[in-house]
This record gives sequence, C-alpha cells and structure tokens, in this order.
Amino acid sequence: MNQEGLLFPKGTIRKKRKKHHKSIIDRDAKGQCFICGKTGYTERHHIYGSANRKYSEQYGLTVYLCPECHRTSDIAVHRNKEVRITLQRIGQRTFEKKCGSRDKFTEIFGKNYLEDE
Repeated sequence: MNQEGLLFPKGTIRKKRKKHHKSIIDRDAKGQCFICGKTGYTERHHIYGSANRKYSEQYGLTVYLCPECHRTSDIAVHRNKEVRITLQRIGQRTFEKKCGSRDKFTEIFGKNYLEDE
C-alpha cells in the first residue's frame, strides 16, 4: 500500500522477538523430551503457566516435551494433574537450589508445591 499523501503515514512496525531464557532445569535439551526421553520434535513448556508464565520464563523454569507428553496423551502435562504437579515440584526444587529460598519462591509464584517436604 502506497503511503504517499497520508497526513500520518504508518511507520514500519516490527514485532519484538521474545527472548527465551535458558532453562535452569537439568537434563533439558531441545529435541529431547524431558519426560519420556524421546528425541525429535519438542515443544517448550512453561512449568508455571497462566499468571506465572512470565516468571517461568524469567527464571528459566521451562522444559522441552514431545507433543504426546505435552498435550495429546493421557499422561500429557496439560491433561494429567499428577504429571503437572511432579514438574512443578521439580521446578521449585531447582529454583530453591539455583535462585533463592522457599520463601522467595512462594512470594513470586504464590504457592509452595513442596508443602509436604
């Protein structure tokens, strides 16, 4: 579209590319599923989603999962509460070891997933 003659020509809009922080979770490698170990296509999963997704990104609390373990099978993290909670506990333990205290984790994420430990 020609913008000549417009009183307020539209500037070129470039979408900012999101910077993905490196995961702090051990054994996390793109191309290998964190849960089943299968290699090939993987999808990045934020261990703490919704309101806490930005904090998962900020602190590197992400893992790569195959589509089956991520979304489609009965054990998929988005369909199975036990698997999801297991990942959240792994994430919290890793955070406490590498980033800060349990109190700091609870302050940021609003919940203690290791309350029975």
